[in-house]
Amino acid sequence: MQSVRASWKPMVVFAILMGCFWNVSNAQSTYSSQDFWSRVRFGGGVSLGFGNDAVQIGLAPSAIYQVNNYFALGLGLNYTYSKIGDTKWNAFGGSVLALANPIPALQVSAEYEQLYVNRDFGFVSDSYWLPALFLGLGFNTGPVTFGVRYDVLYDDGRSLYGNPWLPFVRFYF
Repeated sequence: MQSVRASWKPMVVFAILMGCFWNVSNAQSTYSSQDFWSRVRFGGGVSLGFGNDAVQIGLAPSAIYQVNNYFALGLGLNYTYSKIGDTKWNAFGGSVLALANPIPALQVSAEYEQLYVNRDFGFVSDSYWLPALFLGLGFNTGPVTFGVRYDVLYDDGRSLYGNPWLPFVRFYF
């Protein structure tokens, strides 16, 4: 008897959740696909870094969905080449990002990036997955944002970058 009584609770929770999602999905279905695509913006970022016997070049195309005037969510791709001394990295992967503009000139960002890294140093090669979680702050000028971001998961021995603080230029049209 106890197992019969306990088994109805997940069904009730499931039914309530389905009802909530049904209402949300019906409300969303009133929008056309044109409304969706009018809120999608394409762009991304480019990074260049130079130093003593060091170079870093990155391309990061992405697309964001502008939820409202204050918030956007997106997906991106990433390719980065780095060379510091005799060590070379090639990395590629993807990211998920969130952008918030509490005021028009200020952009706060969070981006989770997962890269597959091939590293050569001397006669040794290494390949591994490298996660990064960037928290950023930027000055928004419309389609272009200039700022700095910090990698919370920075690993000095495996990262492509010399330190966890990275300047960025991000653009969306």
